[in-house]
Amino acid sequence: MKICRAKHAASGQPRFAIIEDGTVHLFETDVPIDSLATTQRRQSVPLADVKLVAPVTPSKIVCVGRNYREHAAELGNKMPEEPLLFLKAPSAVIGDGETIELPGESGQVEHEGELGVVIGRRARRISADEDPLSYVLGYTCVNDVTARDLQRKDVQFTRAKSFETFCPVGPAIVSDIDPLDVQVTTRLNGETKQKARTSTMAFSVPFLIRYIAGIMTLYPGDLIATGTPAGVSKMKHGEVVEVEVEGVGVLRNEVN
Repeated sequence: MKICRAKHAASGQPRFAIIEDGTVHLFETDVPIDSLATTQRRQSVPLADVKLVAPVTPSKIVCVGRNYREHAAELGNKMPEEPLLFLKAPSAVIGDGETIELPGESGQVEHEGELGVVIGRRARRISADEDPLSYVLGYTCVNDVTARDLQRKDVQFTRAKSFETFCPVGPAIVSDIDPLDVQVTTRLNGETKQKARTSTMAFSVPFLIRYIAGIMTLYPGDLIATGTPAGVSKMKHGEVVEVEVEGVGVLRNEVN
């Protein structure tokens, strides 16, 4: 199943929808993300007639640092013994086709393509006999845009990760992929900069969900950004960055 949030000219307001064979089946209102399975779809329109927006409005974005060994190495960092977590401001979220804005405070803003995990139901202290993936609604593309110079200056990550537009997400949420082994690719102006399979992550998606839910409650619509492969690089005005997750699609954003 491929889930999106879309604007249609008839309503003007974003609504959840299901994409099937070039058709968008819109729900009557912007229903809660955890009720999609039980809510009747009311309107079907061609995909070309809607504008896709970010498919999530999370209460929080939980990010995982240094989850690929080669990325930790390229920044001169040691691999952590446990997942290195940080939070990114939900106000940083933008959708496919929207513009990443370079802030004047930074001279080194970099792309970080990642597999995103969207939570589908409340998760808190998942028991040993439960499958953490049963709490997942689906998967999406994330660009964890980072002001690298500010990250180094501040030591902690909040400012460097949370400028407006620093969290492109989309274009949709896909439920039927295997998060343990999909390819994540990032291109800048068509040139491949990052490319790795999630099978090479230090901490797998199920491990991360269980670990995070043991610390904080995950709510429907919350987003986990699972870490970025090696190959991060600086983005400049006028460039185009694309994050592709195998089986999900391509998240494309211009930089300004």
